[in-house]
Amino acid sequence: MIEFVLAPDDVARVRFAFSPLWELVRSLRVLADPSGHALHLPWVRTVRPRLRGLGLEPLFAVVPPAGYIPDFLTPPPRTPLPDLGAELAVVRATPPAVVAAELRWTERGNRPGPARLALAADPARSLERLAGLLERYWEVAVEPFWPRVRDLLEGEVLRRAGALAAEGAAGVFGDLHEAVSWRAGTLTVDRRWTFRGEPAGRGLLLVPSAFVWPNVSVMVPPYQPMLSYPPRGVATLWESGRPDEPRADALAALLGRRRAELLAALARPASTTDLARRLGVTAGAVSQHLGVLRACGLVTGHRMGRRVLYVRTPAGDALAGG
Repeated sequence: MIEFVLAPDDVARVRFAFSPLWELVRSLRVLADPSGHALHLPWVRTVRPRLRGLGLEPLFAVVPPAGYIPDFLTPPPRTPLPDLGAELAVVRATPPAVVAAELRWTERGNRPGPARLALAADPARSLERLAGLLERYWEVAVEPFWPRVRDLLEGEVLRRAGALAAEGAAGVFGDLHEAVSWRAGTLTVDRRWTFRGEPAGRGLLLVPSAFVWPNVSVMVPPYQPMLSYPPRGVATLWESGRPDEPRADALAALLGRRRAELLAALARPASTTDLARRLGVTAGAVSQHLGVLRACGLVTGHRMGRRVLYVRTPAGDALAGG
């Protein structure tokens, strides 16, 4: 059991970020054990043929299907919208002694496999090799799907940040994950190992991750205390079919066909351009319909860098789901 005891200062320092590198590393675990991550099977079927001949065996050696992943591969994001190149620079700056120690460490004292021991024997060279393979793997397996994943994660950050402002810690942690509970200032995470401690003024970093589904992941001091969890709406990530027809017809009768389609499409957060592409209409038409939906309190828009990302409000979720 993991227990983070959060003082008021720590609650005030709860913040949100997501990480291309975390998605990259976690997706390796999905490929290693697709049966444990059935939600992502459409992605697995698409990606696996592209990986032949890339020589990714060292990555699979250090990212097992379950258990400990060396922490140097997943540094806590330093900004809300990190860049993969900047994250890999942090990985490459890991001291060789840390690389060797984490490659040799295993849960419950089990001996690491021969591939990991070989990598640990020359940590500086192995670190550069692993970073290069991560870059190659990103280009083939994750980058083509990144806009879809990024929109989902950005929308989750927006929702949770709004819940924190409106309801405090209980609004953030109350429905985060079935393995996570919040009571009297203590955040409890159901895990197979044990930790109890305070962030000591460092707060808690919440990192939504599509590929961590269906589990959660925790990082404890001396690293930045962090909890990674599946975002809301992850079940729709790879959907491509039409919504349930009776429900879609009823919603269209109420809102009009195009606005009903927009509301259904926003099960996953999206920009105007993305919505126009997905629905086969102009961006101007999408903007007009979004204006009506916003005026009715069914969707809201948030600026993320140079883009405006639209998400359904709780009222929009209730209407689309009813």
